[in-house]
Amino acid sequence: MPPFHARLGLLLVVLALPMAARSSSHLLTEYAHTAWHGQRGAPADVVQFAQTPDGWLWVSSPHGLFRFDGLDFERMDSVQGHRLHSTNTLGLLVTRDGRLWVGDRFGGISVFSAGRMRLFKEADGLPPGSVMTMTEAPDGGVWAATSTGLGYLAPGAARFRRIGTAEGLPVTRTRQVLYGRDGRQWVSVQGGIYYRDPGAARYRRAWPHIDMMAIAEAPDGTIWGSDGIDKHYRVLAAAPPGNPPPRAELGGNGALFDRDGNMWILKVDALERRRAPYVGPAARPQQLTRANGLSGPLIQSAFEDREGNMWVGTSAGLDRLRRTRLRTVPVDTAFDRPGVIADDRGGVIIGDSRKPLRHYDVDGAGTTLGRMELSAAYRAPDGALWFANHEARWRRTAAGTLARLPHPAEVNGHDTQAMVSDRQGHMWMSMARVGLFQVRDGVWHRNGGLPGLPDGLALALACDDAGRIWAAYLRNRIAMIDRGKVQVFDGSAGLNLGNVQALLVDGTRIWAGGQNGLAWYDGQRWHGVNPAGGQPLRGISGLVRTPDGDLWLHGSDGISRIAAADVEQLVRAPERPLPYERFDALDGLVGSAEQLRPLPSLARSTDGRLWFATASEVATIDPARIPRNGLAPPVQLLSVRSGDIAYPPSDGLRLPAGSRDLQVRYTALSLAVPERARFRYRLEGVDERWQEAGARREAIYTNLRPGTYRFQVVAANEDGVWNDKGATLRLVFLPRFVETTLFAVLMALLAVALLGGLYLLRVRRLTARMVDLMHERLAERERIARGLHDTLLQSVQGLIMLFDQQARRLPVGSEERGKLEQTLDLADALMTEGRECITDLRADSAPAELGQALTQYGRVLLQERFAASIHGKPRPVCPKVRSEVHAIVREALFNASRHARASLVEFIMDYRADRLVVLVRDDGCGMAPALSAGPGRPRHFGIVGMRERAAAIGAAWRLDSAPGKGTSVHLEISAELAYPGRRSAALFNRLRPRSRASARVT
Repeated sequence: MPPFHARLGLLLVVLALPMAARSSSHLLTEYAHTAWHGQRGAPADVVQFAQTPDGWLWVSSPHGLFRFDGLDFERMDSVQGHRLHSTNTLGLLVTRDGRLWVGDRFGGISVFSAGRMRLFKEADGLPPGSVMTMTEAPDGGVWAATSTGLGYLAPGAARFRRIGTAEGLPVTRTRQVLYGRDGRQWVSVQGGIYYRDPGAARYRRAWPHIDMMAIAEAPDGTIWGSDGIDKHYRVLAAAPPGNPPPRAELGGNGALFDRDGNMWILKVDALERRRAPYVGPAARPQQLTRANGLSGPLIQSAFEDREGNMWVGTSAGLDRLRRTRLRTVPVDTAFDRPGVIADDRGGVIIGDSRKPLRHYDVDGAGTTLGRMELSAAYRAPDGALWFANHEARWRRTAAGTLARLPHPAEVNGHDTQAMVSDRQGHMWMSMARVGLFQVRDGVWHRNGGLPGLPDGLALALACDDAGRIWAAYLRNRIAMIDRGKVQVFDGSAGLNLGNVQALLVDGTRIWAGGQNGLAWYDGQRWHGVNPAGGQPLRGISGLVRTPDGDLWLHGSDGISRIAAADVEQLVRAPERPLPYERFDALDGLVGSAEQLRPLPSLARSTDGRLWFATASEVATIDPARIPRNGLAPPVQLLSVRSGDIAYPPSDGLRLPAGSRDLQVRYTALSLAVPERARFRYRLEGVDERWQEAGARREAIYTNLRPGTYRFQVVAANEDGVWNDKGATLRLVFLPRFVETTLFAVLMALLAVALLGGLYLLRVRRLTARMVDLMHERLAERERIARGLHDTLLQSVQGLIMLFDQQARRLPVGSEERGKLEQTLDLADALMTEGRECITDLRADSAPAELGQALTQYGRVLLQERFAASIHGKPRPVCPKVRSEVHAIVREALFNASRHARASLVEFIMDYRADRLVVLVRDDGCGMAPALSAGPGRPRHFGIVGMRERAAAIGAAWRLDSAPGKGTSVHLEISAELAYPGRRSAALFNRLRPRSRASARVT
């Protein structure tokens, strides 16, 4: 339905005219009204509305273009990144392809689509002057009505074409273009209305032949036109027979027909709704005026959004009318503590402390039953209706009259709180400040003559299918009366309701409502209810179970509906959170449930409607026909902020280096009840699951690391319809240089370089230390060498010379001289070896090959009794191994020469690839097993020394000896320990057989 624009100049003239008499019609009781004006950030002087496919409501005014999400207004100096041609906007249009057309009050049209803008001006064929309205044709073309004429932009055309006298249309101020359901085009120009049938080339003037501004089409095809002052006429293609003078049938200066066929008439000081046929009593006019909260006078435009909300623009702001789920019973003056009870003849009976007791339906009051101040009402099993107050009881007869039964003196003057009849037809009465009574044969018996009933006021009474009487008391107590016996339930029985205010018999179950919520009785104990969502169920004073199984509650926080499936789930698992649907002021409920009397505050009529009484109103709802909003709300990202800088929410947004916090503003474009929109969001890379934001429209994150994130938000409307696609935004937090991979690599290289430098420094220091130690060692060796040369060798040389002189005195050829000369030769060899040792101490070069050195030593020591054999290619031996092997072999040769008395001593050395093998054996006298296996002779450490030296170099050493069988010393050293540079090769040799074995197993 196209928007209506009422020309500002003419409306200002209207303000100077006398106000028309106000209609006596009722207020718009079926709608929730919200007004926005300057104090709430709304623009003033709203002239037109439009809604784009993304859900934004666009508002045009002389003060600029605004967009609205139902909560906040945003002035739009630019659209989709393009600045407006002018901020003094007038006409608005959204075409079927989603483009937004903005008309300028001083000429020009801006078209926005997919981030692009196109500006049409007079040079593009657009008639000059204010762009009053724009209309999309069935073929997709656009008609622009300006203050100087009519222009048409054909589909795909680049220029407007002016329409005028050639087509039979006056070239003058043009106000509106309307396409009827039959395809006929209607054009409102200054001086009258013209029309053109589909396919026709020329326009014809419509009747009546008077100046009219706004035109609208009713669902039945009737065209209504307004003269812009206060009259509406039926517009016809031709004058009626006899060409009678035109007669206005309705007032107002503009109209709009909504999707339900209601006619909304714009008046100077009111908005009026009429039902078809719009004229006569059946129209049932209802009005919204400034006295009822309209944002301002001079209603200039009306618009229906895609959710069915009505928007009205006034000279001071704008208003929204939303059809509520609850309808308030229309009355001239408010109720004063009304009580409700269903009428078996349909509708409901309402009584309070001031108004007569009357029958009401959805549309208002009906039959008056009588004048009484109502404090309690009750429907008996036989269908009789009972009413009571502080003076008497009344019973409605079959004829509809009331039979009065006055209270006895002992209770007279005390308000009746509750009534119920038992199976015997006796009535139980709860009276304020005096207690509970049973009325038998007209006699009132306190507590029915039964002991054990609590003291105090019973707020509610009920009788179950088994004939038991239930009484709900103050201070968390419920009494059950069964065949003259009383059982009282309190906290020990699972009850936690505070003051118990409502009882409901539901088959074998009993439901109870009170200050603290809801409970139910399973026949043995009471069970409390854990409401879902963290919102409590408080002050429940009305309970109804509908035929479809839903449970309805009326309490301090509003109306709650528990679905039938959830009721049964509650019975099976009382500990689980109970979901429920809440109805409150946003749904048309004024006030909250009564907490004392009249109770109960909820009734169900025979037509299925539910009636809710508050302190001053009675509202009703049809549970079978609750209006629902099935449109999932579009979700929009509004802004992104990091630090003190705001950014447009463009996908792939790159935030500067150093950004650590994130603030994302978003909205859901559900204009009906935006307060009930619910949101969930998550930031991939941070959140593992959805974050429940409730109604909050902002997400905040701190201490974010550099990287790429994906923000996603989804929303649901007031009826829980989710837009699961939502809105998505990819964000890149750029790292500082110190957070980049390059910096990390550089730091790693620097660390390696630092460690390398430290290592080299350490090696240099160790090397210097070793050089110092070597110099010290060399100096010490030189000192020892000097000492040996100057003391020991000189002394030994003197002894040799002395023994040589003694030997020369012996006869030549004697046995003694031969032995002495042999000993002197050995001494000379030892002297020679001593000098060589001294030379070694003074030298810093490597000694001779190990096998040769040991062979030379054996020959000098044993002479002809010594035999040496070297196998394999001789190779260098590690210094430590060489020194220890040299000492072990010398000790073995020396022991053989001194103790074995052997005729032959063999020295065998085998340079194998995988090991070094050394063997010294003799054919001497051998030794006892105790000596060979032990430390040897007492105070001799040769064998112990050989064993320890072998262990020090990791060699395998073995001594084999037996008496008379000689002695052998066997030494084996692995190649990686014996030869320099053979450790890794030996390791490979060990692993290679294992790898081959694994391959064979595979």
